Amino acid sequence: MFEIGNSLREARERRGVDFGEAELATKIRGKYLRALEEEQFALLPAQTYVKGFLRTYAEYLGLDGQLYVDEYNSRFVTGADDHEPRVRRSSARPQRRARRIETNVVLVVLAAIAVVTVIVISAWKASGGGGHAAPPAGTTPTQPAAAGVPAPLLAVTATQGSAHVIARRSSATGDVVFDGTVSKGDRTVAIRGRLLWVSISSPENLHVEVRGHVVHIPGSKPQVVFVTPTGWRPASAQ
Repeated sequence: MFEIGNSLREARERRGVDFGEAELATKIRGKYLRALEEEQFALLPAQTYVKGFLRTYAEYLGLDGQLYVDEYNSRFVTGADDHEPRVRRSSARPQRRARRIETNVVLVVLAAIAVVTVIVISAWKASGGGGHAAPPAGTTPTQPAAAGVPAPLLAVTATQGSAHVIARRSSATGDVVFDGTVSKGDRTVAIRGRLLWVSISSPENLHVEVRGHVVHIPGSKPQVVFVTPTGWRPASAQ
Protein backbone atom coordinates (compact mmCIF):
# COMPACT_ATOMS: atom_id res chain seq x y z
CA MET A 1 0.00 0.00 0.00
CA PHE A 2 1.25 3.51 -0.78
CA GLU A 3 -0.11 7.05 -0.64
CA ILE A 4 -1.54 7.82 -4.07
CA GLY A 5 -1.69 11.59 -3.61
CA ASN A 6 1.75 12.07 -2.06
CA SER A 7 3.37 9.85 -4.70
CA LEU A 8 1.82 11.88 -7.55
CA ARG A 9 2.81 15.19 -5.93
CA GLU A 10 6.42 14.09 -5.40
CA ALA A 11 6.70 12.88 -9.01
CA ARG A 12 5.33 16.20 -10.32
CA GLU A 13 7.70 18.24 -8.15
CA ARG A 14 10.68 16.12 -9.24
CA ARG A 15 9.85 16.97 -12.85
CA GLY A 16 9.56 20.65 -11.98
CA VAL A 17 6.13 21.15 -13.51
CA ASP A 18 3.15 23.05 -12.15
CA PHE A 19 -0.55 22.30 -12.51
CA GLY A 20 -0.84 24.58 -15.53
CA GLU A 21 1.76 22.62 -17.48
CA ALA A 22 0.30 19.29 -16.37
CA GLU A 23 -3.20 20.42 -17.41
CA LEU A 24 -1.92 21.43 -20.86
CA ALA A 25 -0.14 18.11 -21.35
CA THR A 26 -2.83 15.76 -19.98
CA LYS A 27 -5.94 17.74 -21.00
CA ILE A 28 -7.22 17.20 -17.43
CA ARG A 29 -8.44 20.30 -15.57
CA GLY A 30 -6.02 21.54 -12.94
CA LYS A 31 -8.60 21.32 -10.13
CA TYR A 32 -9.00 17.60 -10.83
CA LEU A 33 -5.22 17.06 -10.83
CA ARG A 34 -5.05 18.83 -7.48
CA ALA A 35 -7.91 16.64 -6.19
CA LEU A 36 -5.97 13.51 -7.20
CA GLU A 37 -2.89 14.69 -5.28
CA GLU A 38 -5.05 15.45 -2.24
CA GLU A 39 -6.99 12.15 -2.62
CA GLN A 40 -10.25 14.08 -2.70
CA PHE A 41 -11.79 11.68 -5.22
CA ALA A 42 -15.33 12.81 -4.42
CA LEU A 43 -14.57 16.09 -6.25
CA LEU A 44 -14.18 14.25 -9.57
CA PRO A 45 -17.24 13.72 -11.80
CA ALA A 46 -17.51 9.92 -11.43
CA GLN A 47 -15.55 6.80 -10.53
CA THR A 48 -14.80 6.09 -14.20
CA TYR A 49 -13.13 9.49 -14.50
CA VAL A 50 -11.13 8.92 -11.31
CA LYS A 51 -9.53 5.79 -12.78
CA GLY A 52 -8.98 7.34 -16.21
CA PHE A 53 -7.49 10.53 -14.77
CA LEU A 54 -5.29 8.53 -12.37
CA ARG A 55 -3.88 6.42 -15.19
CA THR A 56 -3.28 9.40 -17.52
CA TYR A 57 -1.71 11.63 -14.85
CA ALA A 58 0.54 8.86 -13.47
CA GLU A 59 1.82 7.91 -16.94
CA TYR A 60 2.45 11.57 -17.80
CA LEU A 61 4.66 11.74 -14.68
CA GLY A 62 6.59 8.64 -15.81
CA LEU A 63 4.82 6.29 -13.37
CA ASP A 64 2.95 2.99 -13.80
CA GLY A 65 -0.65 4.08 -14.38
CA GLN A 66 -2.13 0.61 -13.84
CA LEU A 67 -0.43 0.40 -10.43
CA TYR A 68 -2.23 3.56 -9.31
CA VAL A 69 -5.60 2.32 -10.61
CA ASP A 70 -5.11 -0.98 -8.75
CA GLU A 71 -4.22 0.86 -5.55
CA TYR A 72 -7.32 3.03 -5.91
CA ASN A 73 -9.50 -0.06 -6.45
CA SER A 74 -8.03 -1.82 -3.41
CA ARG A 75 -8.53 1.15 -1.08
CA PHE A 76 -11.65 2.90 -2.31
CA VAL A 77 -13.67 0.31 -4.27
CA THR A 78 -15.31 -2.84 -2.89
CA GLY A 79 -15.05 -6.14 -4.76
CA ALA A 80 -18.81 -6.78 -4.59
CA ASP A 81 -21.79 -5.10 -6.15
CA ASP A 82 -20.17 -4.11 -9.44
CA HIS A 83 -17.26 -2.16 -7.88
CA GLU A 84 -19.39 0.35 -5.99
CA PRO A 85 -17.37 2.86 -3.91
CA ARG A 86 -17.14 1.93 -0.23
CA VAL A 87 -18.66 5.26 0.78
CA ARG A 88 -22.32 4.84 -0.17
CA ARG A 89 -25.14 7.32 -0.18
CA SER A 90 -28.19 6.65 1.93
CA SER A 91 -30.54 6.27 -1.01
CA ALA A 92 -30.10 3.71 -3.82
CA ARG A 93 -32.21 5.70 -6.28
CA PRO A 94 -29.73 8.62 -6.69
CA GLN A 95 -26.98 6.04 -7.20
CA ARG A 96 -28.84 4.35 -10.04
CA ARG A 97 -29.59 7.72 -11.62
CA ALA A 98 -25.90 8.70 -11.36
CA ARG A 99 -24.82 5.44 -12.99
CA ARG A 100 -27.24 5.97 -15.86
CA ILE A 101 -25.93 9.50 -16.38
CA GLU A 102 -22.34 8.25 -16.22
CA THR A 103 -23.07 5.55 -18.80
CA ASN A 104 -24.75 8.06 -21.12
CA VAL A 105 -21.82 10.47 -20.82
CA VAL A 106 -19.34 7.71 -21.69
CA LEU A 107 -21.41 6.64 -24.71
CA VAL A 108 -21.67 10.22 -25.96
CA VAL A 109 -17.92 10.75 -25.56
CA LEU A 110 -17.13 7.51 -27.43
CA ALA A 111 -19.51 8.45 -30.23
CA ALA A 112 -17.93 11.91 -30.52
CA ILE A 113 -14.45 10.37 -30.66
CA ALA A 114 -15.56 7.99 -33.40
CA VAL A 115 -17.04 10.84 -35.47
CA VAL A 116 -13.92 13.00 -35.09
CA THR A 117 -11.71 10.03 -36.03
CA VAL A 118 -13.69 9.40 -39.21
CA ILE A 119 -13.52 13.09 -40.17
CA VAL A 120 -9.76 13.27 -39.57
CA ILE A 121 -9.05 10.09 -41.53
CA SER A 122 -11.25 11.24 -44.42
CA ALA A 123 -9.54 14.64 -44.55
CA TRP A 124 -6.11 13.02 -44.39
CA LYS A 125 -6.90 10.67 -47.27
CA ALA A 126 -8.44 13.49 -49.31
CA SER A 127 -5.28 15.57 -48.91
CA GLY A 128 -3.17 12.70 -50.23
CA GLY A 129 -1.63 11.76 -46.88
CA GLY A 130 1.15 9.25 -47.23
CA GLY A 131 2.75 6.82 -44.84
CA HIS A 132 4.32 9.44 -42.54
CA ALA A 133 2.44 11.61 -40.06
CA ALA A 134 3.10 15.32 -40.02
CA PRO A 135 5.59 16.34 -37.28
CA PRO A 136 4.30 18.32 -34.25
CA ALA A 137 3.92 22.05 -34.67
CA GLY A 138 7.24 23.86 -34.37
CA THR A 139 9.31 20.74 -35.17
CA THR A 140 10.66 19.16 -38.33
CA PRO A 141 12.38 15.83 -39.04
CA THR A 142 16.14 16.20 -39.05
CA GLN A 143 17.56 16.47 -42.57
CA PRO A 144 21.05 17.40 -43.82
CA ALA A 145 21.34 21.15 -43.50
CA ALA A 146 21.47 23.00 -46.80
CA ALA A 147 24.44 25.23 -47.50
CA GLY A 148 24.19 28.38 -45.40
CA VAL A 149 21.23 27.05 -43.35
CA PRO A 150 22.08 26.45 -39.67
CA ALA A 151 21.21 23.16 -38.03
CA PRO A 152 18.15 23.16 -35.74
CA LEU A 153 18.79 24.42 -32.23
CA LEU A 154 17.83 21.08 -30.66
CA ALA A 155 17.57 17.57 -32.13
CA VAL A 156 16.67 14.51 -30.03
CA THR A 157 16.57 10.82 -30.95
CA ALA A 158 15.77 7.90 -28.64
CA THR A 159 18.64 5.39 -28.50
CA GLN A 160 16.76 3.13 -26.10
CA GLY A 161 13.36 3.00 -24.47
CA SER A 162 11.56 6.33 -24.58
CA ALA A 163 11.51 9.77 -22.99
CA HIS A 164 8.82 12.42 -22.60
CA VAL A 165 10.08 15.78 -23.87
CA ILE A 166 8.45 19.18 -23.37
CA ALA A 167 10.04 22.20 -25.09
CA ARG A 168 8.92 25.81 -24.57
CA ARG A 169 10.21 29.06 -26.00
CA SER A 170 12.42 31.11 -23.66
CA SER A 171 11.03 29.98 -20.27
CA ALA A 172 8.84 27.55 -18.33
CA THR A 173 5.83 29.72 -19.18
CA GLY A 174 6.66 30.24 -22.86
CA ASP A 175 4.77 28.82 -25.83
CA VAL A 176 4.93 25.03 -26.15
CA VAL A 177 6.75 24.07 -29.35
CA PHE A 178 6.92 20.33 -28.64
CA ASP A 179 5.23 18.02 -26.14
CA GLY A 180 5.43 14.30 -26.75
CA THR A 181 7.12 10.97 -26.13
CA VAL A 182 10.21 10.14 -28.19
CA SER A 183 10.68 6.37 -28.54
CA LYS A 184 13.41 4.22 -30.06
CA GLY A 185 12.73 3.81 -33.77
CA ASP A 186 11.01 7.20 -34.13
CA ARG A 187 12.42 9.83 -36.46
CA THR A 188 14.59 12.51 -34.94
CA VAL A 189 12.66 15.44 -33.52
CA ALA A 190 14.22 18.77 -34.48
CA ILE A 191 13.23 22.05 -32.81
CA ARG A 192 14.30 25.51 -33.98
CA GLY A 193 14.60 28.67 -31.94
CA ARG A 194 17.04 30.89 -30.05
CA LEU A 195 16.36 29.81 -26.46
CA LEU A 196 14.42 26.76 -25.30
CA TRP A 197 13.24 25.61 -21.89
CA VAL A 198 13.27 21.80 -22.08
CA SER A 199 11.97 19.14 -19.67
CA ILE A 200 13.25 15.57 -20.29
CA SER A 201 11.86 12.65 -18.29
CA SER A 202 14.67 10.15 -19.11
CA PRO A 203 17.76 11.88 -20.52
CA GLU A 204 19.77 8.65 -20.50
CA ASN A 205 17.52 7.32 -23.29
CA LEU A 206 18.24 10.19 -25.71
CA HIS A 207 20.88 11.21 -28.22
CA VAL A 208 20.92 15.03 -28.06
CA GLU A 209 22.42 17.53 -30.52
CA VAL A 210 22.64 21.31 -30.16
CA ARG A 211 23.26 23.14 -33.45
CA GLY A 212 24.47 19.85 -34.94
CA HIS A 213 26.95 19.12 -32.11
CA VAL A 214 26.40 16.10 -29.87
CA VAL A 215 25.95 17.01 -26.18
CA HIS A 216 25.49 14.82 -23.14
CA ILE A 217 22.80 15.55 -20.56
CA PRO A 218 23.75 13.27 -17.66
CA GLY A 219 21.63 11.53 -15.09
CA SER A 220 18.81 8.99 -14.98
CA LYS A 221 16.27 11.32 -13.39
CA PRO A 222 14.08 13.97 -15.07
CA GLN A 223 16.05 17.06 -16.08
CA VAL A 224 14.95 20.61 -16.86
CA VAL A 225 17.47 22.59 -18.92
CA PHE A 226 17.87 25.70 -21.04
CA VAL A 227 19.22 25.18 -24.58
CA THR A 228 21.02 27.98 -26.45
CA PRO A 229 23.07 27.98 -29.65
CA THR A 230 26.23 27.50 -27.54
CA GLY A 231 25.02 24.50 -25.55
CA TRP A 232 22.82 23.77 -22.54
CA ARG A 233 22.68 24.48 -18.83
CA PRO A 234 20.47 23.29 -15.95
CA ALA A 235 17.40 25.47 -15.51
CA SER A 236 18.28 25.84 -11.84
CA ALA A 237 21.58 27.52 -12.83
CA GLN A 238 19.97 30.51 -14.58
